[in-house]
Amino acid sequence: MTQALLISLAGAIGTLLRYLVGVWAGRVLGAGFPYGTLIVNVVGCFLIALVYQLALSSTMISSSMRVTLATGFIGGLTTYSSFNYETTELLRERAWATGFMNVGVTLAACFVAGLLGFTLGRGLTGM
Repeated sequence: MTQALLISLAGAIGTLLRYLVGVWAGRVLGAGFPYGTLIVNVVGCFLIALVYQLALSSTMISSSMRVTLATGFIGGLTTYSSFNYETTELLRERAWATGFMNVGVTLAACFVAGLLGFTLGRGLTGM
């Protein structure tokens, strides 16, 4: 039961952070592109790779903390469903270039972020 509460709390924190990043990105970067969703998805890809690398190749993160961070915090932070909806809306509005740019940038940036997370995790654990 304690694990479920920790995951729930971590998820709430991730969700709040996602909201705050979205508000910030809309104000600072503009609403013409879903920057907030892109930012949290790239950060989430980096963090989940880092957490799993540290948890699975060292004792730096326990299995309980791995689940709390990956399922709770990162699960609350990342927004694939928002990415899908926003991209679909861009395409429905015939904003083809922006829609396809969102797909390309998201896939490339999240892939690179994941690789960087694994690389940092390996560097921190020496594996």
